[in-house]
Amino acid sequence: MDIKPPYGYQEIVPLSKTHRVLLPGERRLPVLFRNLTALPLSFAELAVAVRDYPITFISGDGGASFVAMAILGVEPQQNLFVTADDTWDAQAYLPAYVRRYPFCMTRVTVDGQEQAERVACVEKRALKARGEALYDDKGEALPVWQRLSKLLFEFEADLARTEEMCRTLKDLQLLEPFSAQAAPTGESPITLTGMHRVSETKLQALPGDRLQQLAQNGMLSRIYAHLLSLDNFQRLLDRRAARRAGDGQGRKVDPKKLN
Repeated sequence: MDIKPPYGYQEIVPLSKTHRVLLPGERRLPVLFRNLTALPLSFAELAVAVRDYPITFISGDGGASFVAMAILGVEPQQNLFVTADDTWDAQAYLPAYVRRYPFCMTRVTVDGQEQAERVACVEKRALKARGEALYDDKGEALPVWQRLSKLLFEFEADLARTEEMCRTLKDLQLLEPFSAQAAPTGESPITLTGMHRVSETKLQALPGDRLQQLAQNGMLSRIYAHLLSLDNFQRLLDRRAARRAGDGQGRKVDPKKLN
């Protein structure tokens, strides 16, 4: 049996009722996520993440499939939402991908065949004797696991809706590659590549029945949330400048350089 850890995780094992798990503190960011430049978002999250993050579509298989991602930094291995005490900025939305840690849902491969059913897993490094029990002596879920499992399963179901949306955008040929470029004062230009966005021209050219269908299934509002979120690249650069200078002053992104 082969279990592949999801993005950002190291080694996961199937969750057992006997496991004791070391849980991170309130908004405390696990080490694994402190240097990630992007994180996956679920369908419902797109409507709230638009306030803080650029939302783009990224493919890891040459365009065969896409994932909706919140961009967290403008340079490799940079998360601009990590504070000095290793917590997530309290003023920003905390993605469910982080809140579910150290748990996840994943498919397993048996004899080279991926199984349809997903399995609840836990990061192996979080299994500690001093950790919290998730079940009582009778095998009944304790309140802490009731809360976390609800988040885990709801997020997984909502993530499937994002996957459906990404397939729809690909099938309708709405996604186009783009790069974001910025020139901080006194520094070399910064260029982010490997991202895709919805083409407004192609979206507007869709037949009315297609647009109506996108509106009815909630995708159209998420598409516009994504498009509006692209202005947040400027806010990322402001965060970077404030972190470097300590004066809260940002640097401008040239809108003409969003290609």
